[in-house]
Amino acid sequence: MDRQATVRMTDSGTTSENDARRLRRSFFIAASFATVLWLIKLVEITFDLNLTPYGVYPLRASGLWGILWAPLIHGSLSHVFANTAPIIILGTALLYGYPRSAKIVIPVIYIGTAIGVWLFARSSYHIGASGLTLGMMLFVFTIGVLRWDKRAIALALIVSFLYGGTIWGIFPGDPQISYESHLFGAVIGVVLAILFKNYDPAPPEKKYSWEDEEDNVEDDGTASKQSDNELQLH
Repeated sequence: MDRQATVRMTDSGTTSENDARRLRRSFFIAASFATVLWLIKLVEITFDLNLTPYGVYPLRASGLWGILWAPLIHGSLSHVFANTAPIIILGTALLYGYPRSAKIVIPVIYIGTAIGVWLFARSSYHIGASGLTLGMMLFVFTIGVLRWDKRAIALALIVSFLYGGTIWGIFPGDPQISYESHLFGAVIGVVLAILFKNYDPAPPEKKYSWEDEEDNVEDDGTASKQSDNELQLH
């Protein structure tokens, strides 16, 4: 094995290690946020609190606080449970696949969804992180379609397979569910995917030692043909 092939295999190993490290870090961040949601709900139950009034209430000045707090508040344990896996999986996918974009995308979806709800939603308290999860899902899916590199496609397929059905949540249905949060989260996710499609560089294409050997064989063949041609000319 030549020196060039050895260097490329070493670079490939380093890239894999960095990917694994980033995946673990992304999972930790997403899981930590999900843990915060559970802690808030458990505190609410333990101390017999009602945090719903801290949600978003459209066009009411006091409801503006909900822009910050609404995604952290849930109506029941089943509500938190329903959002836990999507937060962890979608958050991990976004943070891992698009680490630069995630620093902007997640806060914008978080705040932007709540602002849209405050401006245009029904007169009721709107709480829960489902708008954030739908926004992350649409971002990862849309940017995968736009970029079309291997990692982007893989992440898009995973999130669409697991949570593609949640897109129907943007339409009015159960009056107890804030479809407005889903709608604004989805729209913001798609718009951000279009704006940030090239913000994160595409992952480098892996090249293995056997590919170098093929290149060397082709080069040797070309050199031999050139040498034969030179002999024929002389």
